[in-house]
Amino acid sequence: MTPLQQFIDAYPRLFVLTGAGCSTDSGIPDYRDRDGQWKRAPPVNYGVFMGDASTRRRYWARSMIGWRRFGCALPNGTHHALARLEQRGQVELLVTQNVDRLHQRAGSEQVVDLHGRLDEVRCMGCDWRLPRGAFQQWLVKCNPNWAQLDAADAPDGDADLVGHDFTQFEVPPCPLCGGIVKPDVVFFGESVPRDRVTIATRAWQAADAVLVVGSSLMVYSGYRFVDAAARAGKPVAAVTLGRTRADPLLTLKVDAPCQEALAFL
Repeated sequence: MTPLQQFIDAYPRLFVLTGAGCSTDSGIPDYRDRDGQWKRAPPVNYGVFMGDASTRRRYWARSMIGWRRFGCALPNGTHHALARLEQRGQVELLVTQNVDRLHQRAGSEQVVDLHGRLDEVRCMGCDWRLPRGAFQQWLVKCNPNWAQLDAADAPDGDADLVGHDFTQFEVPPCPLCGGIVKPDVVFFGESVPRDRVTIATRAWQAADAVLVVGSSLMVYSGYRFVDAAARAGKPVAAVTLGRTRADPLLTLKVDAPCQEALAFL
């Protein structure tokens, strides 16, 4: 029996926190290297997206290309392993920093999407909403000359579309109020909704231990739960490749691919 199996068997109620490393085997790139540093330019900033039309055009042009594969991504062994852990009755709550909804597609039900979900868009003025797939059709209709372009995948449905003039790309406004349409995800510089933080906090407090899967914890929104739980005396195990921000707090560190480490489930 591996140390990770022993850890999971020892604690009947786990608070599970997941990150981008869970979804790389589904073909979705992650953001950071083994040392926790950015592999590319950081994601779009909320204030810049809201305040600059050219940034929005660039974002949506790249997203129109990236969504074609991101929207078809399927759960991998990591997602299925964690769903199985819930079926065994061992998951107090799964909090994911991912926006791909792959945990839910694998069968997990006790899930909080800490940073929202990319499969839906919303108006920042009146809160009108639409499935991302339907918005994709709208983008393509408005920009038929862009529909045949392709580019390498980037994290969270982005694509490395470079060398193009985005000034002519048309971003549809909200059909109800004409407001700015944005993916229903938490951008950098934007706050995580308070109710999600409250639910997650109550869950780690009720859990016996914390299991981190596929996250470097470099982003404070996820790290805060691990930090608080460790300070409260909860054991913390992490399964991820490379360094995490919480390394000094860990009871157990498994430096291995998530799917491989959790295969026993």
